[in-house]
Parts: sequence; structure tokens; C-alpha cells
Amino acid sequence: MSELEKSERPWGRYEVLQESSSHKVKTIWMKPGSRLSYQRHKFRAEHWFIVQGTGVVTIDGIDSPVKAGDTVEFDIGVLHRLANTGNEEIVFVEVQTGTYFGEDDIERIEDDFGRAGK
Repeated sequence: MSELEKSERPWGRYEVLQESSSHKVKTIWMKPGSRLSYQRHKFRAEHWFIVQGTGVVTIDGIDSPVKAGDTVEFDIGVLHRLANTGNEEIVFVEVQTGTYFGEDDIERIEDDFGRAGK
């Protein structure tokens, strides 16, 4: 069995737990005060289960608070972002479904780290 992907990012890190032709599962750890790009995907939908921490999720311009035990889901093409508003890491499990799960299927609309449009 090959080593699954792990990656450090400016906002935290992620590890891929499982990957197949029909889905991909990651655990994501976000640093306090950080937020993901405001982004969308052409080939995948996502379902998040918040394991630890508190934050604010933005889906198509609407902000909603999230905490441990909450779930968030959005379809292909839906703009989304998560911000960690707490004092500890926010940890969530992300299940991707669709036809393609590469990191290049991210269209960044806004980004705190200068990656918008990439």
C-alpha cells in the first residue's frame, strides 16, 4: 500500500485517510485565526464533520457558526470557506465525492495567502 498524501499549508495541514475513484477522505487541522480560501470546485462536492473547535463557515456568501459535532455540505460549484474563530485548532473530516479529487480542482476567489486566481 502506498503512502497517503500529507501536506502543510499556511493555514494548517491535512492528511488523506482514504482515496478511491469515487471519493477522498481527509482530516484537516486549521490554526487559530486562520481561514481557508473562498473557493469552489468543478468536479467534487464536499461534506465536513467538525470534530474539534469553533469557526464560521461561509457558503455562497452566507456565514454560519460551526462547532464540534456540526456537519456542513455543499455541492459542486458552490462557493465555500471555513474560518477558525476559536483559540484552538479546528479539526474536521472532509469527505469528497465526485469524479476528480486533485488539488488543482480549486478555484480561489479570495485568499489570505495570495493564492487567489491560482
